[in-house]
Amino acid sequence: MSQAILDFLHQAIASPWLYVAIFAIAVVDAFFPAVPSETAVITAGVFAASTGTPEVPLVIAVAAVGAFLGDHISYLLGRSSIGRLRRRGRAQAVFDWADRALRERGGLVLVIARYIPGGRTATTITAGAVSYSRRRFAFFDAIAAISWGCYAVAIGYVGGAAFENDPIRGLLLGFAIAIGVTIVVEVVRYVRRRRTRRAAAAARNADEMEEPAKLATGVSAE
Repeated sequence: MSQAILDFLHQAIASPWLYVAIFAIAVVDAFFPAVPSETAVITAGVFAASTGTPEVPLVIAVAAVGAFLGDHISYLLGRSSIGRLRRRGRAQAVFDWADRALRERGGLVLVIARYIPGGRTATTITAGAVSYSRRRFAFFDAIAAISWGCYAVAIGYVGGAAFENDPIRGLLLGFAIAIGVTIVVEVVRYVRRRRTRRAAAAARNADEMEEPAKLATGVSAE
């Protein structure tokens, strides 16, 4: 079974259509996250290390360009739905929050979201929906796309180099590293959210404790 899979992968990797496939998958994954673009790029990285094919720089280039183009399609989808979404009263608060986050930490949000499951699609669509500057979006999204292409290929390359004669194990190692990175990112986000909530709760409690004191001081002064 594993040999049949390996033979199929070898044939697919050796095909010049591989680069077209990676490009197309990276484009579609931007607005349809069920398409596994990272899996395709990691697989290419594994075989690049173990067999010398495909060419690493070309894989990075087509993956990054495909991701960049797909993100802009997602951005335009967000812009096209802005009128319909803004008519929903409860969504207004979400738009306001996203608008503030993108304006204050736009570059960081766009780059970090690339490594959060579902974050890429949500952030790029929201950027379009809140009319985030297209020029700034393109600049930071280019950084995100290139860094992601390098990251995914590097993970696969590490796996392929570790198991040069066994690409299947190399793939498993590459996917394990990717999952580990995702878990670390999610844990960090969870811890930061908890700290933010605790700080906000402490501030509210402090305000509530100060209010009676202020009222009492006012009464005493009278």
